[in-house]
This record gives sequence, structure tokens and C-alpha cells, in this order.
Amino acid sequence: MPGSKPSTNSRVGAEILVSGRVQGVGYRFFTERVAARHNVLGWSRNLPDGRVELEIEADEADAKEFVKELEKGPAMARVEEVKVDWKTCAGRFRNFTIRV
Repeated sequence: MPGSKPSTNSRVGAEILVSGRVQGVGYRFFTERVAARHNVLGWSRNLPDGRVELEIEADEADAKEFVKELEKGPAMARVEEVKVDWKTCAGRFRNFTIRV
């Protein structure tokens, strides 16, 4: 991916873990709104340890912009770390949902 020009046909997947003050601040609803804006498919959910987990698929450029916004988060959040494990897109998602 580095050095390559993203194309609309270059789809990627990612498993993402977000740490910090990201629960009880509307972070998952934020991910849903941002996913819609960047045509990102997948899901987000709270983990028992206080992190938010996401699994996504999108065009490479959209996925990278999505991750940039995750690093900022909503106003009340305090994002400390966003870990991204890039994967091959498997085409498993049809929308973006919040899992409970």
C-alpha cells in the first residue's frame, strides 16, 4: 500500500482496536456516521476492557480516511491509540452496524 496510488477498485479490510476514553461518549455512533460518510462497511463494538473494536472493509483511500477520523473521535472522547491490522478484503459486509 505505501507508495501505491489508491484506486476505486483497491479494496482492503482491517481489524481495528481503539483505546482511551472511548466508551460512554458516543464513540460507536460516531463510527457509524463516519463509516457512512466514507462508504465503509463492517461493525464496531465495545469490549469489556474499555476499548472499541472494529472490523471494516472499504476502498483503500476511504479506509485510510476513516482511520484518520477514528484517531480524532467525537468531542467527548479521548483517543489514546488506534491499532490497525490491515487485511485482504473478503467482501463479507453489506453495511456498517453497531454490535452489542
